[in-house]
Amino acid sequence: MRLLPPLRLLLTVLLAAAGPAAAASPASAAQEYRVLQLNLCHSGVNTSCYNGDATMREARDVIAARQPQVVSLNEICRNDVPALAAAMGDGFSAFAPARRPDGTPVRCTNGDEYGNGLIFRSAAAGNVFSGQYTAQDGGSEKRVYVCVDFADLTGCATHLSTTGGVAMSQCKAAIALLRDRAASGKATFLAGDLNLRYAPLFGHNVQDCNVAPFFRKGDGSVQHVFAANLGFTRTEVIGMRYTDHPGLLVVLTRP
Repeated sequence: MRLLPPLRLLLTVLLAAAGPAAAASPASAAQEYRVLQLNLCHSGVNTSCYNGDATMREARDVIAARQPQVVSLNEICRNDVPALAAAMGDGFSAFAPARRPDGTPVRCTNGDEYGNGLIFRSAAAGNVFSGQYTAQDGGSEKRVYVCVDFADLTGCATHLSTTGGVAMSQCKAAIALLRDRAASGKATFLAGDLNLRYAPLFGHNVQDCNVAPFFRKGDGSVQHVFAANLGFTRTEVIGMRYTDHPGLLVVLTRP
């Protein structure tokens, strides 16, 4: 029997193990899209969880380590957004202040506006839109959302009421706001501290505000990411020392 030369034999074995190059699955072409949700308790009002600059340093470290495509932020001051954007490569960002009953912005103790933010790694410009929910509790903070529309993706950040029934109404309103985009096939996500839990023994179930084509991933507590027209890879709950919430990293995929 004639033996193959060593080089030809090696090539034959390697090709057999790898299979045809053209057989690569469509999933192999998918790219990770990492959404990092952070509630930083950085207003200075809640002294039980406020840790000043240490919170910002920790947030920057988490961003640098996890390399998200977008960071959703709650309980921050307006100037925190550019301070954290540097860790994202100074991409596109947006901010919306929470409101008082008289319509003026809620303020951090340093006088800066307090609310929600988004930082995208992409430098492409997006269309920012924000608003205040119709349903509100009797407190002095009126809850809001902030969103950015890109050509191929829409993303929103929000922080909902601590009153369960009101939070559920706000959650349903946020999903309804995005549903037409998601139904059209556009990649869409909503992230934030929703003050709702998944399947609690008592109270409202955050899953009740989910509708197709969205799916939900959470931190086992009150932070969640709803996404549509995106794949799912994994969830990571990140311990945080200088705020009263863990970080929530949801690793999605885009074609």
